[in-house]
Amino acid sequence: MFGAVFGDMVGAPFEFDRGNKTKDFDLLSAGTAFTDDTVMTTAVADALRNLPADADDETIKRALVNSMQDWGHRYPDAGYGCMFYEWLRTNNPRPYGSFGNGSAMRVSAAGWLYDTLEKTRHMARLSAEVTHNHSEGIKGAEAVASAIFMARHGSSKEEIKDYIVAQFGYNLSRSCDEIRPGYHHVETCQETVPEALTAFFESTDYEDALRTAVSLGGDSDTLTCITASIAEAFYGMPGDRRVECMNRLPKDMRNVLNAVEKKVGQAVPKVMMIWD
Repeated sequence: MFGAVFGDMVGAPFEFDRGNKTKDFDLLSAGTAFTDDTVMTTAVADALRNLPADADDETIKRALVNSMQDWGHRYPDAGYGCMFYEWLRTNNPRPYGSFGNGSAMRVSAAGWLYDTLEKTRHMARLSAEVTHNHSEGIKGAEAVASAIFMARHGSSKEEIKDYIVAQFGYNLSRSCDEIRPGYHHVETCQETVPEALTAFFESTDYEDALRTAVSLGGDSDTLTCITASIAEAFYGMPGDRRVECMNRLPKDMRNVLNAVEKKVGQAVPKVMMIWD
């Protein structure tokens, strides 16, 4: 879980195409800080970790809405999109048909907390549907959560890629070198999730995944958050980077992310790969 948050922090200074599309940059600076990606990743994690085992879909959605509004009110200036910001302030919030990449950047907890791929996808779908109920918004969340689940259970990159292409229809045939020249700031799932996945597939370790994602340009905090969430599950996260990440987070966020990791560590699931 800290892997996604650190990716958000690393990518944030380069958002809105402020980078030079290179992997050679200072990973951290004095101004490195979290954005709305981290706030909502924490909010989804907080909701999912506290659910009763027998919670139905409506109960789960209410918990997600309540948690996202709670955390959004705690951190109102984190850089939310206009429509989502209005959703946070609404007394009876409803989904608004978004296919933005926010559904994919906040979904990490769904990839970690469940013991089947089927359950992982279902919870990812619910986490998207409370706001991003467009088919592309749902697909983005499910794809990222699926990649995290498979990565942490030992699937190879080729197995993950084959599954994502077969199940979600993303075009993952382009290399980062092919993506990079024309890629620009865009906030849709369909133009962020495939690029984030490709950055992960071409990476050699956790840090290289972050550098590769940033080098593409675009919506760098979200792109790198997504890439890093999968990279952490596949490679693990270096201890020094984890410490640096924690030092830049307030206590309430650290408590939630630590609690999720503890819960995952306590329950060693029996791997069940359900693909259809």
